[in-house]
Amino acid sequence: MAATPESKVKKKVADVLKTLGAYYFYPATGGYGKSGVPDIVGCYEGKFFGIECKAGKGKTTALQDKNLADIDKAKGVSLVVNENNIDDVLFYLTGKGNDPRQMEFDF
Repeated sequence: MAATPESKVKKKVADVLKTLGAYYFYPATGGYGKSGVPDIVGCYEGKFFGIECKAGKGKTTALQDKNLADIDKAKGVSLVVNENNIDDVLFYLTGKGNDPRQMEFDF
């Protein structure tokens, strides 16, 4: 079975998190799980984070947006990551590197 574009993004994000030594997991959403929870949740150096992985121009749902906003409101780190901004994970968890909000991108 071939990997989906979104699963490739999840793997790259997981590689960054492993390198950092972050605690993380992929929450289950069916049955007893909660819908709209980010694809990857965890903690790094006392910072709770939720990362929603998308491929290409994939968009978040309203429920995903609400969960990400709830994480922000609780002072956690919430990110939507695709193939083009995986470095955001490193920046927002460590504060190292270039602030992606200050960078210009040509799409």
